[in-house]
Amino acid sequence: MITTPAPRAARPPVQRTAPVLRRRLVGAYVELTIDAPEIAERTEPGQFVAFAVGGPTSAHLLRRSIAISTAGEGAVTVVVSAAGPGSTWLTERQVGDALDVVGPLGRGFPIPPPVTPALLVGGGYGSAALVGLAARLREQGTHVVAVAGAATESRLCSVPDLTRLADVVAVTTDDGTAGRRGLVTAAVEEFLSDAGVVYACGPMGMLRAVSDAATARDVPCYVAVEESMACGIGVCMTCVLPVVGEDGRTRFSRSCTEGPVFGGDRVRFADVGTLPWDVVGADAMGVTRP
Repeated sequence: MITTPAPRAARPPVQRTAPVLRRRLVGAYVELTIDAPEIAERTEPGQFVAFAVGGPTSAHLLRRSIAISTAGEGAVTVVVSAAGPGSTWLTERQVGDALDVVGPLGRGFPIPPPVTPALLVGGGYGSAALVGLAARLREQGTHVVAVAGAATESRLCSVPDLTRLADVVAVTTDDGTAGRRGLVTAAVEEFLSDAGVVYACGPMGMLRAVSDAATARDVPCYVAVEESMACGIGVCMTCVLPVVGEDGRTRFSRSCTEGPVFGGDRVRFADVGTLPWDVVGADAMGVTRP
């Protein structure tokens, strides 16, 4: 089974200064809604936006790429985790603050026929990236099952939104503080037999496990990867990972332009962060077969 990625967005991204309309705490994260109608009208589920951070005199030159949770009625909503100086600065923005943003960027999730039952799997704040997808699937009458997992209750995200949109929702936490105790993949196994397609967003280890489980059952699986994106537009090459192409050969694909959504069976998760000997161009770099 080789899953086909979604086509590139038909309309190009735009850069805008967008004021913050709403700000609220979502567990350990901050949800920001910005006034960005030209971005909202272009957005497909699975795409992301890139924010300039630190203000006009900041030494932070690179943007921070954040998955779009929802887009509509002229607004775009994202969920931000304070992982470093740039994202922490974003979480400190207040209503009325202006943000320099570019989007929507990347390839989104391919949408299945309405008769195809869908399983959505989110890990931590990766669940936020599935809310817009769940809404799109619900609009077309698709049966949706959602699984949201995290290490602990405070790290869960978007569970109320997914509960409102999905037909069935399962919650897991590693420590048992919410939902059932255990890894998200245990719940996934329960629902896979009835799934026609799987979508996932979260930590790379979770994406690998979900992709392996879906592939073993010959169920198409699409994952939104969380590789660090420095530029967001395919220039800097910091977000590359090895992906198998339609010709069966492995190439380094940019998460920000060829992704962030890839077929789960195409990503060589075991080789992420390495230079495989058989990747196209490795011989020119002196890499030899082990």
